[in-house]
Amino acid sequence: MSSTASACLQLTVADRIAHLVLDRPEAMNTMNPRFWRELDDALTRLHLSGEARALVISSTGRHFSAGMALDVFGGAIRMDDASPEGRAAIFDLLADMQATFGKLETLRIPVIAAIQGGCIGGAVDLVSACCIRYATRDAFFCIQEINIGIVADLGTLQRLPKLIPLGLVKELAYTGRRLGAERALACGLVNELFDTPEAMLAAALECAREIAAKPPVAIWGTKQAIHYARDHAVDDALRQMGWVQGAIWSNAQVQEAVQAMKEKRAGRHPDLAPLQSFKEIGH
Repeated sequence: MSSTASACLQLTVADRIAHLVLDRPEAMNTMNPRFWRELDDALTRLHLSGEARALVISSTGRHFSAGMALDVFGGAIRMDDASPEGRAAIFDLLADMQATFGKLETLRIPVIAAIQGGCIGGAVDLVSACCIRYATRDAFFCIQEINIGIVADLGTLQRLPKLIPLGLVKELAYTGRRLGAERALACGLVNELFDTPEAMLAAALECAREIAAKPPVAIWGTKQAIHYARDHAVDDALRQMGWVQGAIWSNAQVQEAVQAMKEKRAGRHPDLAPLQSFKEIGH
């Protein structure tokens, strides 16, 4: 088991399950600059190492996350609207933050979000980039940005229309209304609801264990294919599927998976290979 604790997040990896916990309950797990650095570092580590086969993201306290820390703007981050040069620089700032949440989608393993209480603003951007969402019955979702005079800019408006009906996205994005847990379940944003955070987290970890028992390279290929199919025409997605299947196919792993099913035991499959960054070569 490995564990990393920091000011905003706790990351543990045990039995090939990674568990990332947002850990600023006193601040409703709002996202300050340190949060972004720590999240980016944690996702990069998991992607490169291949040590985990699934990731669960949960939080502490009453709310999952209240989104961006409002004191960030004008403090640690300055949005300069006084010149075209300053406004153009906003593009690069947002692209950097968007890329961090994008790592949830490009991560080689599935990501399961366990959401209690409020999931607000930037937190909606985060969970909409996850693969599976579990929630407590007191959970709610709010595209808060419109209430403070800005446009949601880190993925909510791009990903939510692929998860729930477009009319509902527009209602939430234009009004800033809360989407309650029951309606979130009915529209497909949430996979399942639970009475307590403890029951929800237990279910999320059990789902992660089921995923971890499958061949990791086949899980990776499946995630690739699903996301590609979401964004491309059927013919293009089928063509890409052929390349993915050809790249990951292993007679030995198929035989092991079938034999494990017959013997009612866990399969013995190799972990994903570690990746190496060019920046690390020679160090």
